[in-house]
Amino acid sequence: MSIGHAPAGDGNRPLRPRPEATSPPHADSEWNYRVRHETPTQRLDRNWSHILQELRVVQTGMQILTGFLLTLPFQQRFSDLQAFEKDLYLITLAMSTAATIVLVSPVAMHRLLFRRHALPVLVEQGQRFAVTGLLLLGGALTGVLTLTFDVVVNRTTGLIAGGCAVLLAITVWCCYPLFLARQLRLGRPEKQPDQPQHQSTQH
Repeated sequence: MSIGHAPAGDGNRPLRPRPEATSPPHADSEWNYRVRHETPTQRLDRNWSHILQELRVVQTGMQILTGFLLTLPFQQRFSDLQAFEKDLYLITLAMSTAATIVLVSPVAMHRLLFRRHALPVLVEQGQRFAVTGLLLLGGALTGVLTLTFDVVVNRTTGLIAGGCAVLLAITVWCCYPLFLARQLRLGRPEKQPDQPQHQSTQH
């Protein structure tokens, strides 16, 4: 065997290079092609599938929380709430409802843009909707926790509990992933290609 030439596979098909176990370089598309052997369209399909799976996880909890909040005004003790508590409740309900709408938006976009070869746009906008929905979800959870501690204990405890929720969400959802990316020396996420090769016929 001559040095510098890759061994040939069966027939006319050369063997694929072995996927590397090292960290991916900054050029994410090149890494996907070399390690995953993905075309741009296959990569978009996988990204879109991941977004939908993540949204399913968040949507279930968000819908339960929104439904629970909608029933509170019909409880007997709701009229006993103070003005601050009612304002906090309305803000929390608004954020919860907005989060539900935002997290469902990628599905509505997919229906309206179906078979229009808009998968790159769907992946890019789906990422933005997912991040926005998580921010609204964090705000709604903070409001619920603050309101609960305010009613059960007192306002000071409620504000402390809400502050702890904000701190925990920022740490786990934002700071820790960025810390891991820095420790692993991962590059910035690459923007999706505007015109991927071999567009899928279903998007």
